[in-house]
Amino acid sequence: MAKTVKKSVKSIKSIKSVKSVKPVKKTEKKIVKKTVKISKKVEVPVPVPGVEKAQIISEYQVKPGDTGSPEVQIALLTSRIEKLVLHLKSNPSDNHSRRGLLGIISKRRRLLNYLENKEKPRYKEIAKKLGLTK
Repeated sequence: MAKTVKKSVKSIKSIKSVKSVKPVKKTEKKIVKKTVKISKKVEVPVPVPGVEKAQIISEYQVKPGDTGSPEVQIALLTSRIEKLVLHLKSNPSDNHSRRGLLGIISKRRRLLNYLENKEKPRYKEIAKKLGLTK
């Protein structure tokens, strides 16, 4: 009976030692969180777009430095669609790319609908430039 008591005392001591480790882990987590917060403040330079993408942006931008107008977004999506269509012609069983293509097409369609509702002349101009029909 004395042996079982000694074993239980040892197991309780081992449990206490495990509990003493836990606060150390909590402080480690705090340190990790602090470093993440510090790294978010560091400004990362914006990557320069590729040559083809820069050419499309410069061709369809409404004003200098414009990368987010609907015209630019539609033109960029159209170039991605053309690339994916070529890929799917040579790889007809690539269903993952096909699903991505459908998503890109629907995003372009939403942008075109937005532009058509807001400013009809701009919509007609971009549709004519890109050769798009409804």
